[in-house]
Amino acid sequence: MTKTTTRQGQRELPLNQILAGDCIAEMNKLPEASVDLIFADPPYNLQLKGNLHRPDNSQVDAVDDHWDQFDSFKAYDRFTEEWLAAARRILKPDGAIWVIGSYHNIFRVGTKLQDAGYWILNDVVWRKSNPMPNFRGMRLTNAHETMIWASKSEGGKYTFNYEAMKALNDDVQMRSDWVLPICNGHERLKNSRGEKAHPTQKPEALLHRVLLATTNPGDVVLDPFFGTGTTGAVAKMLGRDFIGIEREPEYREVAQKRIDNVRKIDSDALTVSTSKRAEPRVPFGQLVERGMLRPGEMLVSGNGKNAAKVRADGTLVANDVKGSIHKVGAHLEGAPSCNGWTYWHFKKDGKPVSIDVLRQQIRAEMRD
Repeated sequence: MTKTTTRQGQRELPLNQILAGDCIAEMNKLPEASVDLIFADPPYNLQLKGNLHRPDNSQVDAVDDHWDQFDSFKAYDRFTEEWLAAARRILKPDGAIWVIGSYHNIFRVGTKLQDAGYWILNDVVWRKSNPMPNFRGMRLTNAHETMIWASKSEGGKYTFNYEAMKALNDDVQMRSDWVLPICNGHERLKNSRGEKAHPTQKPEALLHRVLLATTNPGDVVLDPFFGTGTTGAVAKMLGRDFIGIEREPEYREVAQKRIDNVRKIDSDALTVSTSKRAEPRVPFGQLVERGMLRPGEMLVSGNGKNAAKVRADGTLVANDVKGSIHKVGAHLEGAPSCNGWTYWHFKKDGKPVSIDVLRQQIRAEMRD
């Protein structure tokens, strides 16, 4: 099922569709500042010379398609400059881009990203748990690819679901090296001839992590090198809208069939852990002016050692110090800083209750 949408009087976006054609030409047709995230898996420009064989003399199914062949580095650089410019035009001011590549091209792409005005946020190493061996034994086994994550410009308020990534990683902060397997088994798509449908098909696990980290449900994700549609399949599953661009008819056919078979996750399962920084800011004074705490009311520290009086302007006073809930708490504890929301408690039915409970009540009202 496809849909289009009109935003602020702009031309319609072809949401959840695969556009047939050249990625640069198709991106130039889209409205300016209309896309939240771009995931790009451009040609690697492998520059292969001759066939590659295994020790048993069987031929390796390498990337030798015409779309990966360029006459020179200069030609590849020119192509990179053009598609990055088209991509940047359609990104929203706070949008971001991911580009994946190998050692053959990622350093050239990184330079062109910076030249175009993008601001690099991270490079992520996708370490393959099951890489293809180096059959010739002349170099190290190529066991990783590199992804560059960049905002449209310096200072852009890009999306990053830090808490969701931490939760996904067993409550440990997500690192920039991701160990995931390459496509194999049931995930590896085949064409009508029983061959690999695409030589560089990316695993859904990789796109799941990218989209969960840097988009929200309802965001628009564009993939200018759509291939067999991994980005679209994961976007649909996670409740994001996608736009795919692919010039090869066979890839489009495989991708569409794949996406049609994807079931979208129920909306209640799309909610992810959010950062406390993303929550609406609630000044302590708002609790006072709304009567949730009264001027003159005493607050006590969680450890029961200290107390302070609430003032009408939302500050506290204790002994010889006056100031915010954070400043007074830090002074009494002799500490460089203090989270006043978790430090201070008020009495309810004779029991101490964290003032953060009141802040969360206000935040819940703001979300409703």
